[in-house]
Amino acid sequence: MELFLEGFKHALYLLFSGDMEVYSITLLTLKVSFTAVIISSIIGLPLGVLLGLKTFHGRRLLLVFVNIGMGLPPVVAGLWITMLLWRSGPLGELSLLFTPIAIIMAQVLVSLPIVIGLTSSAFQKIDSNMLLQLKALGATKIQTFLILVKETKIGILAAIIAGFGRIMAEVGAAMMVGGNIQGDTRILTTSIVMEVSKGNFEVALALSFILMVIAFTITFCLTFLQQREGSR
Repeated sequence: MELFLEGFKHALYLLFSGDMEVYSITLLTLKVSFTAVIISSIIGLPLGVLLGLKTFHGRRLLLVFVNIGMGLPPVVAGLWITMLLWRSGPLGELSLLFTPIAIIMAQVLVSLPIVIGLTSSAFQKIDSNMLLQLKALGATKIQTFLILVKETKIGILAAIIAGFGRIMAEVGAAMMVGGNIQGDTRILTTSIVMEVSKGNFEVALALSFILMVIAFTITFCLTFLQQREGSR
């Protein structure tokens, strides 16, 4: 218990003492995490809508792959991105390995299936009678889409929250593709792992408290928005 208290005190000290390294790590964590969840949402939400509403050849197989991807181990995602960005890889000439962009790519890879899968599930639950009613009333495709989005907004926000949670908890892939380079690719999760390996449990706990505060605050805001929308 004393160790946790010391870690909490150290977290407060790091935050209010003006430790520029901690601020830099926290800022980079927020930057890559928000970028990754925005990209996952931009790509994943339309694909989830498509898989949830449309019936076409190969749809079930795609849903199977999406569900498999929801449980994709982060280290596997990190390995794939590393091979893609390696010097002899398809994108090796871009020199993106061990950069924040590589971390974002890995985070998108682990969160995208979650956003697609949960969005698809939300749209699959729409009553078919509702679609028939909208068609009978002469609603255009855009009007129909907007109405359906309004009906499934709770599920859509749940997909974004789950994707963000996966991103914030990710460490294996970020360590592999980012290299945990000080001042360049070091984020909170990789910093915690590094401090634990060095035996600096006080610092690791302090960083973990900072990470939890960020994750809980953002998740709370998204959940509050979700429940507010659901009560209307």
